[in-house]
Amino acid sequence: MEKSKEILFITNYFPPEKGAASNRVFSMVEGFSENNYKVTVVCPLPNYPQGKVFKNYRGKLYKNTEESFGKLYRLWLWPTKSSNKFIRLFSMLSFSFSLTLFLLFKKTPKLVFIQYSPVFVGFTSVFWAKKLGKKLILNVSDLWPLAGLEMGLLNKGFYYNILTKMERFCYKKSNLILGQSEEILNHIRKNKINSPLFLYRNYPDFNPPNISEIKTEKTEIKFVYAGLLGVAQGLLKICREIRFSEKVSLHIYGTGPEAEKIKNLNKPHIYYYGEIERAQLHKELQKYDIGFVPLTNRIYGSVPSKIFELSRLGLPLLYFAGGEGENVVSENKLGWVLPVNDIKKLQFFINEFSSIKLKEFPKVVVQKNAVESFHFKQQFLKLIMQIEELL
Repeated sequence: MEKSKEILFITNYFPPEKGAASNRVFSMVEGFSENNYKVTVVCPLPNYPQGKVFKNYRGKLYKNTEESFGKLYRLWLWPTKSSNKFIRLFSMLSFSFSLTLFLLFKKTPKLVFIQYSPVFVGFTSVFWAKKLGKKLILNVSDLWPLAGLEMGLLNKGFYYNILTKMERFCYKKSNLILGQSEEILNHIRKNKINSPLFLYRNYPDFNPPNISEIKTEKTEIKFVYAGLLGVAQGLLKICREIRFSEKVSLHIYGTGPEAEKIKNLNKPHIYYYGEIERAQLHKELQKYDIGFVPLTNRIYGSVPSKIFELSRLGLPLLYFAGGEGENVVSENKLGWVLPVNDIKKLQFFINEFSSIKLKEFPKVVVQKNAVESFHFKQQFLKLIMQIEELL
């Protein structure tokens, strides 16, 4: 069937990059394609989270390809994984520069979907798209610069105030704003925004595996973490301070700023496997008993995507991240909730954990709850209907 509508996606993350942000955007792109949209995606040359352009893309200033959903344009940037805010700023500005040239000199669709964050990329996208008379959909997955302030990456002052003004500009100029949590939507409302708001949870879109419960008592209960290994997730601190045993072990998949230190810890009953492809990771995760979802501090607006992905795979959750996610886990009976960053309670929970406690949240029940509660296609259809009102 011939595509009848067009949409431009602007995002800082896209496959072959891995992680929640990349997976989320790709699922949405596929969702639009399946709903009769011709999609054009604009993103940087892949570089996340290593902080350097992937091998097959090095030496290029620009690359475009035809994909099943439409066109894909990858633009030049100066990549980095430095924690220095000035170096990170230069990296964001480099992609903003490439994006400006693209929007000014390339014919693009009337409807533009912008993945907000980093702030400079979101601001650049909104500024030029609005100047060019586009209809804007802004997808807010986390509240920058507020999240940076709460994680200790930013301090209040001149730079923070500039970012806040850019954030408000993006909200005010958008025709429709998506937020992944009620907290995000409440934050946006406080800015006296007149644009319609839409709660869009980061539900994954994959067929859930068949779960078969093993009735025998387990001699070892395996916790698993899969995702970014950064300061905000706090895995390095947890690995250093928590004692695991032959009865309860921790297994880690992923990469990020703390990956090398975790790899070199050499601590008993903590196992690090590196980064693997998502399809293979889903198969590996089914071997484990509990999905671990931590954050160092409660981040206002944050609802970790791991909640939805791990529970759909049938893994009961140990949620250690605070915020709105606590309600999602508790209300849908997906697992246990511990106060964020309370290391003593986490240690006590691990020490006291047993096969009997594991039976509180059977895998088949957790998966059933997740599948019944988190509908990607139903949510996406509601979004499409909301967007149609803009056209």
